[in-house]
Amino acid sequence: MPLHILVVEDHAMLAQNLADGLALHGHTADFADNGELGLKLALEQHYDLMILDLGLPGIDGLEVCRRLRAKLTRRMPVLMLTARDALHDKLGGFDSGADDYLVKPFALEELLARCNVLARRHTLHQDHTLAIGSLRIDRQAQTVTREGRAVRVNPVGYRILLTLAEAHPRVLTRSELTQTLWHDAPPDSDALRTHLYQLRQSLDKPFGGAMLLTVHGVGFKLDAGA
Repeated sequence: MPLHILVVEDHAMLAQNLADGLALHGHTADFADNGELGLKLALEQHYDLMILDLGLPGIDGLEVCRRLRAKLTRRMPVLMLTARDALHDKLGGFDSGADDYLVKPFALEELLARCNVLARRHTLHQDHTLAIGSLRIDRQAQTVTREGRAVRVNPVGYRILLTLAEAHPRVLTRSELTQTLWHDAPPDSDALRTHLYQLRQSLDKPFGGAMLLTVHGVGFKLDAGA
């Protein structure tokens, strides 16, 4: 499954190698070369995984991980990279909230394997049913109900709805939804507008209130109180 990954790494050549390797295997990635920017992106956008260097300028990887765990409302796996192999460094990484640890230099194949394992493990540990107000999304069966009634959505609509639900109560921007759906190859037409309209017809029209809201000038969110 393609992953959307945030890489926080200040070594330019390593970051470029990671960019090439991740793209070659179908993943998309955003990059930050310092802890402050990495933390900002992690809190503002939706990622499946963070690859986090321990030795960063400004705030280091340990502090980034601590602040991430304190502020992020959902769980995002963190793979920490370090040039240090001492036990106390690894323990410090795990204490700060890292899920796995990889010592430099490393083979790209091992990093990719660890990313896939972390992503699968995170999915397995999630509750199959996601509840937002009267909305229920069964991740395993990929079904949707509202007020106990089945909501029929097409595959793209389901992905939009699941992405918004996992980010709830945060507002997602148009670019975030587009990136989640089509990565770096969005359709030429305004396909997102069409899919949002179709989703509203299924999710909101048969019921008393609108759950899928447009936050003008910002993006889209789900309203749990509808």
